[in-house]
Amino acid sequence: MLYPILAVVIGLIVLVWSADKFVEGAASLAATLGVPTLLIGMVIMGFGTSAPEMVVSAIAASKGNPGIALGNAYGSNIANIALILGLTAMLSPIAVKSKILRTELPVLALITALAAWQLWDGELSRNDAFVLLGVFSVLVGWSIFQGMRGKTDNLAIEIDDSEEIKKQPVGKSLFWLVTGLVLLVISSDRMVWGAVEIARTFGLSDHLIGLTIIAFGTSLPELAASFAAVKKNEHDLALGNVIGSNLFNTLAVVGIAGAIHPLEISPNILQRDMIVMSALTLSLFVFGYGFKKQGRINRFKGAILVTCYIGYTTYLVATQVVK
Repeated sequence: MLYPILAVVIGLIVLVWSADKFVEGAASLAATLGVPTLLIGMVIMGFGTSAPEMVVSAIAASKGNPGIALGNAYGSNIANIALILGLTAMLSPIAVKSKILRTELPVLALITALAAWQLWDGELSRNDAFVLLGVFSVLVGWSIFQGMRGKTDNLAIEIDDSEEIKKQPVGKSLFWLVTGLVLLVISSDRMVWGAVEIARTFGLSDHLIGLTIIAFGTSLPELAASFAAVKKNEHDLALGNVIGSNLFNTLAVVGIAGAIHPLEISPNILQRDMIVMSALTLSLFVFGYGFKKQGRINRFKGAILVTCYIGYTTYLVATQVVK
């Protein structure tokens, strides 16, 4: 039992570290080769901060563990809104711009509805996965187009793309790019193995492990990005970070996993997890609406979100979810 636990703990640590190095190497190499900063921020770094979720879910799907693949993606979405955004708001109230309420949150709500509709028949087929990836490509393309026109668009950005990119020699950039990617795959593989072994030992579903331990661990880059945004007094980026991350998870992470291997859907995903994820998404409209003044997710609302996350996680563990 010790080895599976170590595999998950050490795997999480290496996963987060290697994702950071992968992003650092990719961004530095792109900057050295003259790739526009906008594209680095939107595509390379956006994918990089979602690399933990993507690689873990892809490996889980390839090994026939749909519970981990979907639990990781949807659990990360729940953690992003309830835990990360809640903690960030408790640290410093988040101002909500009207543009986010008018455009970006409705898009996230529609994508969430699309995901729920696709899972209704109890399976995520390859065709469903390709639809998700197609929608994701359109959204990223639109965001890049808007950015090229000089308009601010946080739709698919998960980090502060104004952050200074450190240029390194090409050899060093390639080293960290390759090393980060290799360690990402290895650590993800060990994490999935450890999670499955822990689940089997305690008679739990791999979906529960994916929703809790793995989802929390793969959400750590988003937590760091949101805290960094608030520290710089760029509160709108904290919310944009969560919206962008959830779009990546729902479209790209689940899409890639489903394209690798069709996923069988447990009833719990629709009857519990999807409902919680949808309710939290809709709560952002309620919490963010300002009623004739700028909306704010204040410390009290942040505490409500964190309490929801604690209650949800406690319920999962207490009931010892089984497939």
